[in-house]
Amino acid sequence: MADAGASTDSRDDGRSTAHGSARIANEAWEALFRAQGRLLRVFEADDIWQQASLNEYDVLYTLAKQPHGLSMGRLNASVMLTQPTLSRLVDRLVGRGLVSRQRMPDDSRRVCVTLTEEGRRVQRAVGRRHGRLVAERLSAALSDVELEQLRDLTRRLIRSVDEDDER
Repeated sequence: MADAGASTDSRDDGRSTAHGSARIANEAWEALFRAQGRLLRVFEADDIWQQASLNEYDVLYTLAKQPHGLSMGRLNASVMLTQPTLSRLVDRLVGRGLVSRQRMPDDSRRVCVTLTEEGRRVQRAVGRRHGRLVAERLSAALSDVELEQLRDLTRRLIRSVDEDDER
């Protein structure tokens, strides 16, 4: 039986193939998960959420990056909400005039969700304030070089998961 802390061969890309890497991977996951959770609580406590809750902002921000809107399925894959929660949230956003819903031209069973002008205004207003808070908190803990490394590493993780989902 191999020692979980022992190191063995490394791959050409520098990633270890040892059981020790499982420990490190789990420690990294836990640290990432806990950091995200703690930062989320800090961001949720900020007084910027009068116009849109954090979950509503997540949807508005995601749609702001897609000028032609997204199907509900694609939107669901892009936000951190369950499908039933997202459906109810989109209903509320439609009711408030922040998003619109139309049937997809190529498939009337599917729905496309897009930002309205008011939704774009709210997203920008909340986004400016939220962006300043994110920058303050992360810049207080990490240098610009470390922020770039964090960005690059998390993007690599996202790509890896997306590639696995496509297989």
